[in-house]
Amino acid sequence: MDLKLVYALILTIMPVTELRVGLPLAIIYAMEHNIPIMLIFSLVILLNILIIFGIFYFLDHLHNVFMNFKFYKRIFDRHIKRFQKKVDVFERKYKSGGFFALVLFVAVPLPGTGAWTGCLASWLLGLDRKKSILAIALGVFIAGILILLGTISFINLFF
Repeated sequence: MDLKLVYALILTIMPVTELRVGLPLAIIYAMEHNIPIMLIFSLVILLNILIIFGIFYFLDHLHNVFMNFKFYKRIFDRHIKRFQKKVDVFERKYKSGGFFALVLFVAVPLPGTGAWTGCLASWLLGLDRKKSILAIALGVFIAGILILLGTISFINLFF
């Protein structure tokens, strides 16, 4: 496996970049190396869906251990307070349609609205885990399709 592809796959599971950055890079790699785009697309989507389980595992089990470290606690507390305000607004607006709201939130192909944020919002709100995993996975798939279409359109239009 080429280092460029590994880099794209790592970016696809990172909190801020996720598939919004990793997928276009992986598609470009696939086009340069004559690899079927749907194979790369499937791999990126699968990685993004699998990371959901890792995120929830961290939040459910490892987070409490890390809270014993002042450095982690200080960073988490600072960022979570800002995020909690956004989650509270989200909950007030979309309480009745939580599943679909979570799908749409994750599906928006913008930084900060992917699987990581969806998992954190679900965890903070105490949403049903199975429904949340399904909603986040569906949102990842929709975002992936949007990014795939956008990337291919951009490449065909400009190159």
